Amino acid sequence: METLWFWLIVLMITAYVVLDGFDLGVGMVYLLVARNDADRKTVLKSIGPFWDGNEVWLLAAGGTLYFAFPLLYASSFSGFYLPLMMVLWLLILRGISIEMRSHVEHDLWKQLADAVFAFSSSLLAIFFGAALGNVIRGVPLNAEGYFFLPLWTNFTPQHDAGILDWYTVPIGVAAFVTLMLHGALWVAYKTQGDVQARARSLANRLRWLVVPMTILVLALSAVVQPRAVRGAWLLPLAAVALAVSGWGAKHDRTRFLASCGFIVSMLAGAVLGVYPYVLPSNGDPQFGLTIYNAAAAPYGLSIGLRWFIPGIVLAAGYFFYVYRHFAGKVRSESDGYS
Repeated sequence: METLWFWLIVLMITAYVVLDGFDLGVGMVYLLVARNDADRKTVLKSIGPFWDGNEVWLLAAGGTLYFAFPLLYASSFSGFYLPLMMVLWLLILRGISIEMRSHVEHDLWKQLADAVFAFSSSLLAIFFGAALGNVIRGVPLNAEGYFFLPLWTNFTPQHDAGILDWYTVPIGVAAFVTLMLHGALWVAYKTQGDVQARARSLANRLRWLVVPMTILVLALSAVVQPRAVRGAWLLPLAAVALAVSGWGAKHDRTRFLASCGFIVSMLAGAVLGVYPYVLPSNGDPQFGLTIYNAAAAPYGLSIGLRWFIPGIVLAAGYFFYVYRHFAGKVRSESDGYS
């Protein structure tokens, strides 16, 4: 039962990274592919029906974590208190910048909203990447299963490491360029004309950054956390997906789906590299949290599964309807963000 809940949470986190990842990426490429107000409205419309719904998967994963692995929830939410507060504020600012942009008809207000949208999206991608790096590297857990991390210390991934070090920062940068490519491919898929052409051109350039950053992160992971190489068998799949998204496919939809496949493959490799740990210790290995010592009681997990199944089916059905209903290219004359 513990293993089942572990993979259900991984599935929800992966759904969040893939789905909210493209609209974070749209924020990163926003000022690069949209040259005027009409272009920016078009780019915002490409994520308008989806962006707030995509964040539901993050909330669902956090709620399920609280239920299925309460010790992990308590430990991680207290130990990562500072970055979690920063992420919360970035999510708030990003939502405000999207929804409030058109509420004041003044160029300065729109420029501020555009800058906040791009800035918050970029920082969120970096923070999420660094968070993944912390999970792979491990944290200084004590015998009670708790820890606290400052933002940085001596910049080395040792027992007294901070959230940012020479290992987690490159992972944050790799997440940044990967989601930026993901967002550029989404814009190319959903738009037409000059905006689409700029998005395609940007995606073709970004692929040359994703490849070396991926290789660098894999090499550093093998040094910092040798267990991480256990997920290396997924690398050929990730390489094929990246090749299709960057080089091989002619259709924008195929390239975007290949980017989704690349992200899923890399996340699955990272998870397999730490399993059965949910939060390793970078000090004494016996203090690490696993799916067994961090899980709730088996009876609770069994009862929870009965409620989880209809809930996740309803959520999946809603997302299928929304993406089906708003399929196709964005029309510049359509409602929203005007």
